[in-house]
Amino acid sequence: MELKNKKSQPILQRRNNLSNLVQQLLDGIAVIGVTWGLVQYHYDSIGGATGSYMILLFALLANMALTYDKFAIYRSNAKFVDKALTLLNAWSLTFLLLMLLAFLTKQTEVYSRFFIAQLFVFGYFAQLFFYIIFRALYKKFGKHTQKNERVLIVGQSQLAKYLEQKISSNPWIGEEVIGFVTIPNDELSFFRRKATGRAPDPEALGSIDNLPALIEEHDIGTIYIVTSLESSKSLEKIYKTTLDKYVTIHWIPNIFSLRLLNHSVRELSGMPVITLSQTPMIGIGLILKSIEDKVLSSLILILISPLLLLVALAVKLDSPGPIFFRQNRAGWGGKPFKIWKFRSMHVHQEGSEKLKQAEKNDSRITRVGAFIRKTSLDELPQLFNVLTGDMSLVGPRPHAMQHDEEYSQRIFDYFSRHHIKPGITGLAQVRGLRGETKDIDQMVRRIESDIEYINNWSLLLDIKIIFLTVFKLSGETAY
Repeated sequence: MELKNKKSQPILQRRNNLSNLVQQLLDGIAVIGVTWGLVQYHYDSIGGATGSYMILLFALLANMALTYDKFAIYRSNAKFVDKALTLLNAWSLTFLLLMLLAFLTKQTEVYSRFFIAQLFVFGYFAQLFFYIIFRALYKKFGKHTQKNERVLIVGQSQLAKYLEQKISSNPWIGEEVIGFVTIPNDELSFFRRKATGRAPDPEALGSIDNLPALIEEHDIGTIYIVTSLESSKSLEKIYKTTLDKYVTIHWIPNIFSLRLLNHSVRELSGMPVITLSQTPMIGIGLILKSIEDKVLSSLILILISPLLLLVALAVKLDSPGPIFFRQNRAGWGGKPFKIWKFRSMHVHQEGSEKLKQAEKNDSRITRVGAFIRKTSLDELPQLFNVLTGDMSLVGPRPHAMQHDEEYSQRIFDYFSRHHIKPGITGLAQVRGLRGETKDIDQMVRRIESDIEYINNWSLLLDIKIIFLTVFKLSGETAY
């Protein structure tokens, strides 16, 4: 008989354990304790406005819930140094959101800046202190309360080997890798026999045909199945042969042979969805990026307006023609827009032939043009493109349409760079990958940097790139 109105269990779940819950509780205690202690210490200077600081505390805890979830603070078992750095990034973003909230609600003058600075520093170290204490107690008593789970890894890829290294090097996971089980015809095998006929690596205990016996022989409690795209058809066989062995089975599909773009895992109506390609400019990311662009580009334009007038005058007096050069470029999602630059070349007809990049000692470049190209001053009018929303301060540099067409046929993931707004500067540019591309390898490295930027985008990365750009305004490839 069919059961109706039964709520099915979602496939994609977050597995919480006692140690994670304890860490969340300790972080909350640390932040509440530091906030309350600072309020008591500064009571007179604050003027008794403890109510406002309690609102601040609640907003801080709410932001922590969002950012700590984003950084997987309680879902990852990292080494101490990695944990400390991740915690610092999450804590910094928490305060950035808090300051943004205070700015939008016009509450920035209510709170003492010295108090906020102390809360940031002491709050971080209080959380880190509790983490060190908890880690020490766990190491001392945890080993006596439970033994490590014995694990087999089914798979032959480099990802399988990487998984083994992560489990073996991290005692927090509580698992012990006994060995590997091979999958026939796994293309990415690190056990692959050489032409000399050398036997497989000793860590390989057998093939999937021996899996039931290996579970019994080694008292296995957990199996990780790491399959490449070519070997995923073996999954059903492995699952059916181990179902009656009462072991925990985890499946890690090896999708990393593809160059992924801002990949993630989420849930859609109880179904796991693996995202292979997605723009990072969604939700809070899009809002933060837009605020960054509008605020900073407006400030920069105000500060450099005299310089813009001087460059415009120099361009006009140096050679006949317009002050600005405009050209079609592909933007976010491949949508065309007109890019603005100071004109640096003599007015000429490009014609329908292949677009020619600027070269060293190019006769088309004017005297003023050579200087403003060398110093990147010709790019400054693109700040107006940022204000209109066509570009961002930081992102992949937009290429000429003809170059997009040419390189997209030679580099398979070339158009991945259009998953985010193009920028005045970018990760590729601060690495020196700018200017003329004399061979395809130079363009490949530029695209790799663009995709790396998309995969790792954050406000802190943008600020770092903007800072480095100041020291990269000129260079050997700037002509």
